[in-house]
Amino acid sequence: MELGLVGLGKMGGNMRERIRRAGHTVIGYDRNPDVADVHSLEELVGKLKGPRVVWVMVPAGAATQSTIDELAELLSPGDVVVDGGNSRWTDDEKHAVELGIKGIGFVDCGVSGGVWGLENGYALMYGGDAENVAKVQPVFDALKPEGDFGSVHAGKVGAGHFAKMVHNGIEYAMMQAYAEGWELLEKVDSVTDVREVFRSWQEGTVIRSWLLDLAVNALDDDEHLDKLRGFAADSGEGRWTVEAAIDNAVPLPAITASLFARFASRQDDSPQMKMIAALRNQFGGHAVESKTEH
Repeated sequence: MELGLVGLGKMGGNMRERIRRAGHTVIGYDRNPDVADVHSLEELVGKLKGPRVVWVMVPAGAATQSTIDELAELLSPGDVVVDGGNSRWTDDEKHAVELGIKGIGFVDCGVSGGVWGLENGYALMYGGDAENVAKVQPVFDALKPEGDFGSVHAGKVGAGHFAKMVHNGIEYAMMQAYAEGWELLEKVDSVTDVREVFRSWQEGTVIRSWLLDLAVNALDDDEHLDKLRGFAADSGEGRWTVEAAIDNAVPLPAITASLFARFASRQDDSPQMKMIAALRNQFGGHAVESKTEH
């Protein structure tokens, strides 16, 4: 089949290559002319035969909204837009209505695979009407990993991005658990080779995972992570997961704690710890450290 692909960054560029390797035609547009096949969305749409499928891989929010607004004016009834970025599921519902007024279908797709997706395949979670999903199915089949798993029609519009959001929330908590365990192992004198402890867990343990494999890779590159600063950003999906949990009264203590740990990483001098130190000094006479001591 033919596919229009908007956004050829780290993910989009590799996705274009994987889809082409499966024998499909991909016409890609990006603001960077060095990687683009065409020079405008209008030219992209003009090169596709109907019914057209256009897959959008641009940052969530304003960039996605403006792209979908422009496509709404260029596409025809029966065409389908796929949002494969990290949009919030509530935006999907809005986009489906906006495009639906013009007879254009909409499918949301959460994509996981990162820089490894070109070779290993991308895990896909998509939402939308079966009729619209069917028009995109050959591309889903090209992108997914080999085998029976790695792809799911999760439900209605928004279900794909909601599923990917929860996936990322779980990822936050798993990474936090590995990080906490690593810090504790590094702290004690009795454990003399933390990296090899992590490596030993890669076989025969219940905590083995691809994330653990990646942790070992990182420790092979920098055994004590001395080259890194203890700062970790959050993509927004962890926040959305916690907000959805509040809206639905579902307790997520591990995922919520892992999100707050990211926030703590941005503080060189934690205000909260200042208050805790002050209170410990007040009620128990515990020593406090002044800034001049460091």
